[in-house]
Amino acid sequence: MSRITLRLFTLVLGCVGISSCNSAKSYEAESARIRAKLDAIPLDEKVQFTNDEWKYILTSLQYYVLRRKGTELPFANAYWHTHENGTYICAACGNPLFSSEAKYDSGTGWPSFWQPIGGEAVKAASHSSFGGSEITCARCGSHLGHVFDDGPKPTGLRYCMNSVALKFVKAPAK
Repeated sequence: MSRITLRLFTLVLGCVGISSCNSAKSYEAESARIRAKLDAIPLDEKVQFTNDEWKYILTSLQYYVLRRKGTELPFANAYWHTHENGTYICAACGNPLFSSEAKYDSGTGWPSFWQPIGGEAVKAASHSSFGGSEITCARCGSHLGHVFDDGPKPTGLRYCMNSVALKFVKAPAK
């Protein structure tokens, strides 16, 4: 390879590297801007982002489940077997959804709860092909999972949630 060809090759690689760095910085800046916008919205207010905005702050699996109504695999997710005290919040917007006190082992491989943390935390949508009703976050409309009428007392309900749709906030030690 001649010196001129080698210099051109090095110059082209340098330009590609700079372009990649600039686009990564741009992505990070947009992600930070959207995250700051979300953080500024009080928890008692609705969050209405476009799917493009959600793509900047969710992982690809979170986006698939929360925004495209997907489902993660059973028995291979973060919270199906978690037994610590705390609160499960929406992975998209931070809305408190379920207390660990209402969590139980349903044997399904997904985290299951017999009731939400409050009456306004989640919304039940239409019946789905799974036989239950779709559950969404009342604050941001993200898909969380489904509710079925085969749960334990006192409610008889089983809120079967996707772990990736939740974040766990451990209760402070007493």
